[in-house]
Amino acid sequence: MQPTLMILDDDRRFAASVADIAAIEGFRTYVVGTLADARETAAHQQMDLLLVDLDLPDGSGMEFIQGLQPEHGDLVIATARPSLETAIGALGAPVTDYLVKPFPPERLLRLLRRRAAQLQATRDEAVPGVVGTSPAILEAAQLARRVAASSASVLLTGETGTGKEVFAHAIHRMSGRPGALAVLGCAAVPAQRLAGTLLGDEALPGSDDDGPRHPGLMAQAGGGTLLLDEVTELALDQQAALLQILERGGIQRTGTADAAAPRIIATASRSPERAVAEGRLREDLYYRLADFTIPLPPLRLRGDDAILLAEHFVAAFNAEGDMRKRLAASCHRTLREHGWPGNVRELRSAVMRACVLAGGREVAVSPQAMRRPPPVETYDAIVFSIGTTWAELERETLRKVLAHCGDDKTAAARLLGVSVRTVHNHLARMRDDGDGPL
Repeated sequence: MQPTLMILDDDRRFAASVADIAAIEGFRTYVVGTLADARETAAHQQMDLLLVDLDLPDGSGMEFIQGLQPEHGDLVIATARPSLETAIGALGAPVTDYLVKPFPPERLLRLLRRRAAQLQATRDEAVPGVVGTSPAILEAAQLARRVAASSASVLLTGETGTGKEVFAHAIHRMSGRPGALAVLGCAAVPAQRLAGTLLGDEALPGSDDDGPRHPGLMAQAGGGTLLLDEVTELALDQQAALLQILERGGIQRTGTADAAAPRIIATASRSPERAVAEGRLREDLYYRLADFTIPLPPLRLRGDDAILLAEHFVAAFNAEGDMRKRLAASCHRTLREHGWPGNVRELRSAVMRACVLAGGREVAVSPQAMRRPPPVETYDAIVFSIGTTWAELERETLRKVLAHCGDDKTAAARLLGVSVRTVHNHLARMRDDGDGPL
């Protein structure tokens, strides 16, 4: 779809120059010279970008801006007579940029190209919910769309926070499968509960009910999709059981009716190939899950996608909180160059905090806003008395490390040198003993 640009300016020469540049960039332009014509055009045509002069024959461009409906796109003021009064008025309006004539064509080109990239990311997104125009994310999105309608298994790989769950839900939606998407958190499932979780709990012997007491996730999916989240965190014996269930299409328990097998999508933050090489992931299970592997790029390698995502999140928070905030252009470089170890999830949190803390309409995502406050710590050492049992030592160590990591179980597992599954198993055992850590 061709993007649209309104040029509201009574300087015909200037308007024609802008229209020529915009046309080369692929915009369909509407040139108007009065408030009345601008209102008439805007009433019948939604604009993706509006370039508005403030000095018009029948009034001020600010009147047009203030009466504009929110569904219209980005607003840019262009004036040859800037003043403190107009600058203050612009701050109080949903204005994206403020240009002082004459300005270099490169400035206009940057505005047009950024707006076109935003529109491509939102209108022509290859995968629902995925925002970005970088080659790496577009390649992943294209493959996701191609495999969605098939029954092939898909393995989504990438660092924490790169959007694996977003892609999984999008593939399910695009597949057109009639059932639901059911999620198995592989890092948290107890060692002896995998089969019951997937297939359901059978009725007790002698019961009048011959079917499962609780339907398993595969039955809940109902022919839809089963998502195996962080599949590399399963223990080897659990992997063997999972493979057996998948190989037999395993919906049913003894005495229950057949059901359509769900499509399998798995995610992995750790490298599955390395896990296979190190003996932590069964090779036969890996090949069962990876008919197609879709690697998701970290945000630090996605260039201007960080800016597009930040603008997307600001718009989402505006809709949630009935606000009219905008991302400050001054933070674009910071967004592009920050390392983003937490990827898209970290960016979303940073934008949310910036929106909450912003005193005015402009939202500037700064390095300070990106940093989470450090977890509260009391001591860095753990002291035990002679005679402390091994169970007490383990329990107190886990409590202390979780407190140190702000209850982040993945970080705690990394600090302890164990898997996330091990941390969850210890926590489950402590809860069963009535001695949970919190």
